[in-house]
Amino acid sequence: MRKFLFVILFLIIGLLYLFEVDKLIIKNFTFFNDLKLSYINKVIGISTTVEKYFNQASSIEKLRIENNELKEYRILYTATQKQLDTIKEFVITMHADETKPNIHLAKVLSYINFNDFTKVWLDQKKEDDSILGLITEEYAAGIVVNENGKSVALLNGNKECSYAVFIGEDKVPGIITSSKDGKNLHIKYIPIWAEIKIGDEVITSGMDNIFFEGLKVGRISEENKLPDMQTAIIKPYANVLKKKYFYTYKHYSHDKKEEINEKKKESTKK
Repeated sequence: MRKFLFVILFLIIGLLYLFEVDKLIIKNFTFFNDLKLSYINKVIGISTTVEKYFNQASSIEKLRIENNELKEYRILYTATQKQLDTIKEFVITMHADETKPNIHLAKVLSYINFNDFTKVWLDQKKEDDSILGLITEEYAAGIVVNENGKSVALLNGNKECSYAVFIGEDKVPGIITSSKDGKNLHIKYIPIWAEIKIGDEVITSGMDNIFFEGLKVGRISEENKLPDMQTAIIKPYANVLKKKYFYTYKHYSHDKKEEINEKKKESTKK
């Protein structure tokens, strides 16, 4: 019975302390209240400072990443511009045209068909049916055709990609086409009487008004003689499937044709 009374008394004293004594202390001893408020304010202040620090650190990291990306784009742009200037100088030194070379940078957008990596969309509009040359560095990479007003790049190795070339020092003529293995290129229509050999360098001839003469294509790795002509397999210099940017080359003869057509249209209107 005494234990029960003791427990009841203890609970009563505890409740009185919680509800009254604490208020009494706060009322009569403001020092403790001020100390409590000061502690709370300091904790809040420290928490705010820490939060601001982490927010600033996160912002700095984002800015650092963006800055690095901008640096990479600037380096890419500078390198691309230098490469374009080099190609233009190369074209001029080759005496490709009597006029200023019509060369433009083109970006690869996507594959046209997922089962054919040698046919891609370019980010250029194309309104005429002229065939443009496709260049990467100082190498021939393929041709560009018009498809519903858009530029389609037929890369080296595509079955529809063909252009005229010269073989070796004697400039033996031939036509580049695709090969069966897809890695190398095939040269057809080589004259039966011409002398060619493994290791001969192949360059564009410019005889088809697609490229200018002298753009490197590759070297002969295999030769075959048929009853009426010779053929050859060449290993191309350019790995076109890994490229994201190319240069399109428009032969000056196409511009002259367009000028003639425009003059004809104007004369018919009159």
